[in-house]
Amino acid sequence: MTKAYASLKQAARLKPLEIERRAVGPNDVQIHIDYCGVCHSDIHMVNNDWGISEYPMVPGHEIVGHVVSVGSDVTKFQEGQRVGVGYFVDSCRTCEPCKAHMEQYCENGFKMTHGSETDDPGGLTFGGYSDAIIVDEGYVLNVPENLDMANAAPLLCAGITAYSPLRNWDVKRGDIVGVIGLGGLGHMGVKMAHAMGAHVVMITTSQGKAVDAKSLGADDVLISTDQAAMAAWAGKFDFLLNTIPVAHDIVPYMSLLKLDATMCLVGIVDELESVHTAPLLFGRRSVAGSLIGGTKEAQEMLDFCGEHNITADIELIKMNEINDAHKRMEKGDVKYRFVIDLKTI
Repeated sequence: MTKAYASLKQAARLKPLEIERRAVGPNDVQIHIDYCGVCHSDIHMVNNDWGISEYPMVPGHEIVGHVVSVGSDVTKFQEGQRVGVGYFVDSCRTCEPCKAHMEQYCENGFKMTHGSETDDPGGLTFGGYSDAIIVDEGYVLNVPENLDMANAAPLLCAGITAYSPLRNWDVKRGDIVGVIGLGGLGHMGVKMAHAMGAHVVMITTSQGKAVDAKSLGADDVLISTDQAAMAAWAGKFDFLLNTIPVAHDIVPYMSLLKLDATMCLVGIVDELESVHTAPLLFGRRSVAGSLIGGTKEAQEMLDFCGEHNITADIELIKMNEINDAHKRMEKGDVKYRFVIDLKTI
């Protein structure tokens, strides 16, 4: 049996629960979980905010640990290796996105690390708020040796969520990139865009975040409620990464973009307020979205972070502190990601 923390019904406090993992199959990797990041989507899943949750819910998809054992046909991993697991643990493998290693866009729906139906014991996938997990090797990632394990955990979701659009829209040296919102996603976006050589502007409503933003790698800070400052930056951005996690008016940001430039939304799963089309038409600008990243891109991201020594800024907690951590996250009271030390489960 595996020790875990679970919510037994919608919006219930998490508490200890013993779960059963499947036996190690020929293509499986058995992982002892050392650390698991805490993502805001964990709270959404516990609360069933998206209407897809089933219980018991063992959240957690920013998983890092060590390989304990491998199946007979596993070739990529060996005992003792540092590995990670992100938001999904399986997909159909046959559709065009899957064949292109973009499993997050699987046409038949990927299998989430927590809360998806499965043939495993319990009938549901159980996530990283536990001390062990068994995952097909195709969905396991190598974690560079030079990265601190606890600080690397959020790379498996927040990191790849920021990295994927920066790569897809070809952010490069000399580009002017705006990162909207300084939280778990935003602070990763600043670090990564800076490492790519961009001139990074943190866009925020809070002047108090200016010092933190510059310490993370931002070259400038733009206060979005300052109309004169917004006007001065109009038409200067090659790309905007919008990490705001709640519904908001995106129109004020659109005029910041250059001709043919894009603002990508990564922080919100909700309805937007009505969007006026003038900023789109008069600059041939685009609004897009991006979802985590596929296995190939996620490994590329981890290698990039290893090369540039990029990890998340975290607050390490014990497993029994998770309910308080969830409450603090809802208030924005963390810089910038909680990570659970699973040695304390």
